[in-house]
Amino acid sequence: MAAKNLGWGSLHRIIGRTMDPALQRELESTYPLADAHVAFFQAQGYVKLPAVFSASLLACVGPRIERIVREHQVRQPALAQRNTYGQAFLQVGGLWQRDARIRAFCLAPRLGAIAAALLQVAGVRLYHDQALFKEPGGGFTPWHADQHYWPLSNDNTITAWIPLQAVPAEMGPLAFCQGSHRLRQNRHLAISDESERRIGRSLKDYPVDASPYALGDVSFHRGWTFHRAGPNRTDRMRAVMTVIMMEDGIRVIEPQRPAQANDWHAFMPGIGVGEVAASPLNPVIYPKAIETEEPRDAGHPG
Repeated sequence: MAAKNLGWGSLHRIIGRTMDPALQRELESTYPLADAHVAFFQAQGYVKLPAVFSASLLACVGPRIERIVREHQVRQPALAQRNTYGQAFLQVGGLWQRDARIRAFCLAPRLGAIAAALLQVAGVRLYHDQALFKEPGGGFTPWHADQHYWPLSNDNTITAWIPLQAVPAEMGPLAFCQGSHRLRQNRHLAISDESERRIGRSLKDYPVDASPYALGDVSFHRGWTFHRAGPNRTDRMRAVMTVIMMEDGIRVIEPQRPAQANDWHAFMPGIGVGEVAASPLNPVIYPKAIETEEPRDAGHPG
């Protein structure tokens, strides 16, 4: 298990042991985030950024993520036998603990610096990661807001949605309702057929961005931004990795629903109500953490 504050020196060594030096420099480098990107994110609750990661880096990390998802897939019922949620995607979390390259990718300062700048906070920690693979013929992802599930004290939360290939319209790119992070109606709805109907009706007069993603594009959205995705009408898997981050210093609150209690125990174990969400599963991503201890590398060696 990773140390509570994964030191920059330790992460640097992990990256160096598992990646080409050019890819190491990419993960450590600063993205040229413009003031206009931050202003758009603050106004609309999301932003899509071009060329955040190179094709070479995605080709280095993507197959390792896919391998873990494929291991999960063989244990699932046939697509037609699943409900709407099950048909929307194959969902696997905790990959950063299972593979050194995936860990370096999820904890990359490049990602964390973007997140902190968009949220306008001093630093961010990992909340959790998850792969979201939409199979060929996979169904739509219903309208929902992620923070419905999170027992956190404020809304300084952000998800990086990272396609591992280009995502054209027919593959089901993530779609955002612009400015919806300010809407309070329907926040109580879990992702479901009901959320698709009720949230969809309430958003009918708001603009929706369902534009495709080029290879290397990454979107970032707030925890309360309503979003969905269309079905995958292609014969290829839509492979996406997500990294959910939260303000460093955010606290755990009393869960308001069972789903929040589940998230609390799964992603912030041992942290009490009112305490800072800083369990061993929530390492600092940005700024570079103070060196504490050498983490034990879990799972696959490299």
